[in-house]
Amino acid sequence: MRVIAGERKGMPLKAVNGNTTRPTTDKVKESLFNILGPFFNGGVVLDLFAGSGGLGIEALSRGMDQAIFIEKDGKAYQNLKENIEKCRYEDVTEAYRNDATRALKLLIKREVQANLIFLDPPYAKHSYYKMIDDIIANQIVAKDGIIVCEHDNQLDLPQKMATFTKYREEKYGSTIISFYRLEEEGE
Repeated sequence: MRVIAGERKGMPLKAVNGNTTRPTTDKVKESLFNILGPFFNGGVVLDLFAGSGGLGIEALSRGMDQAIFIEKDGKAYQNLKENIEKCRYEDVTEAYRNDATRALKLLIKREVQANLIFLDPPYAKHSYYKMIDDIIANQIVAKDGIIVCEHDNQLDLPQKMATFTKYREEKYGSTIISFYRLEEEGE
């Protein structure tokens, strides 16, 4: 695992061994960011179920101003902290070892608003996608923001989630990435 592009291009990232997390492969990550931008002019990225932080760190390297990482697993959280330090992003990141549902409640209280949200829960935990309704209802995602959901091909996410519409879906083997944005008038 490594940073693909931007100011930290080529920086190796530490991943967790075993099957507690599924790091997004470099090939999928490169494709995902080519769809999103591939570069950003600032903004906040929220990486829920962050694992080792590969997606959020990539977004920072490509121009996001700030990242918030949420990870519950102890080993993954330790690697996340090490990767943030290795990439010298300590001053522009917040990392929390917490359950995503609890962390989301804290972000709502703080009135955090993100321009890009990565939602990549464990594949067996389909119920976590219901969090998107809370994210939208509580304006955690900015009006011009994008929600990116990584999921297995056994899960068919709906075309609409609250006021957000799936505008693109890409398949990579057994992984699907669904992209959501605010529904525009007339859609």
